[in-house]
Amino acid sequence: MIEKLLIANRGEIACRVIRTARAMGVATVAVYSDADAKALHVRQADEAVHIGPSPAAESYLVDDKIIAAAKATGADAIHPGYGFLSENADFAQAVIDAGLIWVGPKPASIRAMGLKDAAKKLMRAAGVPVTPGYDGADQSVERLTKETEAIGYPVLIKAVAGGGGKGMRKVDSPADFAASLESCRREAKASFGDDRVLLEKWITSPRHIEVQVFGDAHGNVVHLFERDCSLQRRHQKVIEEAPAPGMDEATREAICAAAVRAAKAVDYEGAGTIEFIADASEGLRADRIFFMEMNTRLQVEHPVTEEITGVDLVEWQLRVASGEPLPKRQEELSINGHAIEARLYAEDPAKGFLPSIGKLEDFHLARSNRRDGSNRIDTGVEEGSEVSPFYDPMIAKMIVHRDTREAAIDALATKLGHSICYPVKWNAGFLRSLVLASEFRAGDLDTGFIERNLDDLVPSQSPPADVLEAAGLLLAVRSAGSQAMETLDLEDKWQMPMAGFRLNASPRPTIIRVMHGGQRHEVELTGRSRWDLPLAKVKNEGVFAYDYEGWSGVFTEARSDGCSGHHAHDGDIVAPMPGKVIAVDVAEGQAVTAGQRLMVLEAMKMEHALTAPFDGTITELNVAEGAQVQVEALLAVVEPIDGDA
Repeated sequence: MIEKLLIANRGEIACRVIRTARAMGVATVAVYSDADAKALHVRQADEAVHIGPSPAAESYLVDDKIIAAAKATGADAIHPGYGFLSENADFAQAVIDAGLIWVGPKPASIRAMGLKDAAKKLMRAAGVPVTPGYDGADQSVERLTKETEAIGYPVLIKAVAGGGGKGMRKVDSPADFAASLESCRREAKASFGDDRVLLEKWITSPRHIEVQVFGDAHGNVVHLFERDCSLQRRHQKVIEEAPAPGMDEATREAICAAAVRAAKAVDYEGAGTIEFIADASEGLRADRIFFMEMNTRLQVEHPVTEEITGVDLVEWQLRVASGEPLPKRQEELSINGHAIEARLYAEDPAKGFLPSIGKLEDFHLARSNRRDGSNRIDTGVEEGSEVSPFYDPMIAKMIVHRDTREAAIDALATKLGHSICYPVKWNAGFLRSLVLASEFRAGDLDTGFIERNLDDLVPSQSPPADVLEAAGLLLAVRSAGSQAMETLDLEDKWQMPMAGFRLNASPRPTIIRVMHGGQRHEVELTGRSRWDLPLAKVKNEGVFAYDYEGWSGVFTEARSDGCSGHHAHDGDIVAPMPGKVIAVDVAEGQAVTAGQRLMVLEAMKMEHALTAPFDGTITELNVAEGAQVQVEALLAVVEPIDGDA
């Protein structure tokens, strides 16, 4: 058995691996960059080694530094987690060549499945159904255009070396093909160093179904059933569940058998996932489910499989890497109940899901009451942690396991609604709206569900009426003086009862003016107004922060002129976060229309388009393509045509 394990990763996954290793009596070594010097995974490990500056390219992606750290600490094995170097065959081989145990599949298996075009050819030979498309060597625009016309629109362009939703573009018409191809290639080159693409037929009513597989060095391969990962935004999964809703036993048997054939075709060892795309226009059917790709690593969503099977997949990884056979045979594995996972990201849904960074001053993840199942939180942060701009913005995963899917949905909604994150923005409210949507509860979902329903899932800028009333009442109490304030427990995040406070006895209502998100609100309070809003906190005098059913914000008392601090010109185009300007589409003096793209900012591994807020003219342009900008930097100014925005 492995004696000392170095985890070549960070955050939530590093903490997850440490938990199992400790339970097995395996010592652990963490690695960390400058940004992660005080991170939770560093403190939880038995030892920790600094490996470089904050950018991943100078630390977590430098294989020589990681192998040197393993040797320096006497580690005999390296676990790559997911992301970073986890699917890098050259790194896997370097670990083996260094005389260390690689906790993952053989380098040859990673290479076989690493390129989507080669993997598809291999799967066809193994009898695994694949999506109609083109994966040829001719990458000319002319050939790709011709093949797209033969496949028929809509079509999906995918980076050959892609993964994690990067390098993918849906094209609906011939007029959009050239621009989409260029954008896809640019992103693929930047993310993977390879701009080759393949084409796939866009599936109507697509469901993302994947199967967890596991192999050992003794020729055994099993599946641990399927997961549904159809709820995605920009090709990134946000909700995962197991088993897949609407899956019948015959279809399950067919898709899981295909997944096992796929794993055996590459002599697979360790944990892996076979991803399929299903045409669910007539429900889930075995003849309408096609191979997409294989992830040769542990997946972010592996907890839902663990919950329904009772298996610790990290333990299996360590045992298989140590040369042991699989702990269970296929006939010993079964599905128990239903599990759902929600990915909590540090991002602002109200502002186009822009990543949010900063210190987690208030951070509380509710575990809810255990009833007929388990509640689980996997995270790499805690209250006081810093969310940096250098890495993926996922900060935690909430997982619930119940006897039925309906009970799991209710439990997850409760957990999301009773958690708090401040002042960093997060997507808990968006996720709560998602799992409470009637279509989701009915299992009527596909990969386009979020995009079609985004307006209903993302909150408006205006807070709910009960939140406004609670904020106004709290500010009224503050204005009443210290004696009234003494009736409030200002440190209680869960409830602040009014405890005897009374508004004036006049039959006329009291009007309180508050500011929220740059908007002025008049709140009418009466003798019937009461304070019972959960998850709220007074930050300091005159400032009230709240986190209500996943939606968060800050109130301040408005001045009599309706102003509250400095507010930018409505036409100021400012950087929402630090990043690099990768495209500038306008020039000073140019007329623009509302919604027109002005420039593209690349930040947190994503591209963010900045658009004109209204019809107008570019009167100031302060950046050029390639410029590095800081948060809130003034990039451009749009003056309205009529002079009054």
